[in-house]
Amino acid sequence: MPCFHGSTNLGASFCIRSTRGAAEAKETETGDAMKEATSDPRQPSTAKPYVSATLSPQDLPIDYAGFLAVVCGVVGVTLRYKLCSWLAIIFCAQSLANMKNFENDFKQLSMAFMFGIMGLVTNYLGPSRQANKQR
Repeated sequence: MPCFHGSTNLGASFCIRSTRGAAEAKETETGDAMKEATSDPRQPSTAKPYVSATLSPQDLPIDYAGFLAVVCGVVGVTLRYKLCSWLAIIFCAQSLANMKNFENDFKQLSMAFMFGIMGLVTNYLGPSRQANKQR
């Protein structure tokens, strides 16, 4: 008796024994394969590429990462927090990766990046805060 092997979604395999002869089983297998190939409901000739809708710069969503980069950069420079300066650099990278409108976003992003770099330079290369407190 021929054995038709198959598997389930969980990976378990099974075998179905047929009472028909091997020649009948071969005919059924090739007939099923032909039927599946001709009954495909998809029509590749009607497929169209996706075209996203164009939005004006005023309709674009708010760039929260760019805004947080500016806020963290200003706080890092003025209050001399290293963590805020590093967060400003990280938010700048995220905003750069998700940039939608190059002209407006680049101005905000460059300002935030400069604040982040200034904060890191003043925190790591400037005089320490503890030395100012002891005087």
